[in-house]
Amino acid sequence: MPRALRRLVHLVLFCPLSKGLQSRLPAIKVKYLLLAWLGIFIGSWVIYMQYASYSEICRGHVCHMVICDHYRRGIISGSSCKALCDQRTLTLQRCMSTSSTHQVYSGLWKEKPVVIKCGIEDPVKADGAPDSVLRQDMTLFDKPTRGTSMDEFKEMLHSFLKGNLGEQLSLTTLVDRVITLADDNQDGKVSLAEAKSIWALLQINEFLLMVVLQEKEHTPKLLGFCGDLYVTERVSHRSLYRLEMPHYLHALVPEALSSSLNHWLAPAWPRRARITIGLLEFVEEVFHGSYGSFLICDASPYHVGYNSKFDCKMANLRSVTPEAVVREFLKGRRCDTNTDCTYGRDCTATCDRLVKQCNTEVVQPNLAKVCMLLQDFLLFGAPSDLRRDLEKQLRTCVTLSGLASQMEVHHSLVLNNLKTLLWKKISNTQYS
Repeated sequence: MPRALRRLVHLVLFCPLSKGLQSRLPAIKVKYLLLAWLGIFIGSWVIYMQYASYSEICRGHVCHMVICDHYRRGIISGSSCKALCDQRTLTLQRCMSTSSTHQVYSGLWKEKPVVIKCGIEDPVKADGAPDSVLRQDMTLFDKPTRGTSMDEFKEMLHSFLKGNLGEQLSLTTLVDRVITLADDNQDGKVSLAEAKSIWALLQINEFLLMVVLQEKEHTPKLLGFCGDLYVTERVSHRSLYRLEMPHYLHALVPEALSSSLNHWLAPAWPRRARITIGLLEFVEEVFHGSYGSFLICDASPYHVGYNSKFDCKMANLRSVTPEAVVREFLKGRRCDTNTDCTYGRDCTATCDRLVKQCNTEVVQPNLAKVCMLLQDFLLFGAPSDLRRDLEKQLRTCVTLSGLASQMEVHHSLVLNNLKTLLWKKISNTQYS
């Protein structure tokens, strides 16, 4: 140890009341006082921002009030209504909302953990009247109207599903599935309140996806609904990463620090490999299914979750959109650059600059977007004997592009190669 350093250690540890330290004491006091005040200021600001965000975004009491008001007036129905409004066995607990208009809460239903989701009127559009939030029944639950026959309602459903999923041979089967779901009291009939509820729910993209993909392993189970409120199974980990910085802390916390913390908090690599295999299987499930293809239009790590067994579960399906909807959005859309031809966050098609209109096929497939997520999630801590091959496979995957109709075989080959590489490493172990 250098002599100067030894003297400093001796001074601090053994001579706390030495003359040198006494002469510096006022300066040290001022420095630590400033640091203490800075800490109090930052802590108070974080607490204020957290409270402000919570009070603005978390409005579950409004959701509960609106839904139960509609239920008691006979406007809506559903398998969860009695539990929510009469028996109080379905309760909202921790707020997980990221938008004031889309409420997400953890909750309990008959002592079992669930997730409760519902939409409420945008406060910006409200007219400020005390009962304005209760007027959703005038628009949200306006269809079908009284006097609509069962055949007419089935035709409504078929037309709606065709517009959202495209022309599919299995639409009749899907209509029957929706009718069965709507009949919550299982009396073989669909009342007006039941029809209004299921129609309102189908306008929510995530609910539609849950109905279409309800038999798929990586889709959370739909447990019940009331009006446009619906209840799903609880996904224990709602993100690939455990730490998600609030937006107001992004400027204070460097990205490298939050990334390092997430690496430290992440599950063991074999468990991450298991989650990854499940995510790749989900990409397969939505690529060409019985009811068409679906596009992931916001490939965020905060939309992909997993359960206690490290099986992948999509915690948020709102950004997964039927390909037919994206095509309809892009059809005839005016553009100057490719950016003008973007649906959601990252479903981008090319712009035909000669006619200044968007082409209708998205260039980057789901698999390429997912592999971009996996580069960070899967590579850190990867076994040394696997890392080079894994990097190579992910590089190939990330660069996938081109029209989906022209690259289906290549897409499947890359996906299967990546799954096989991971499965070989964890098969016949406790992680498989």
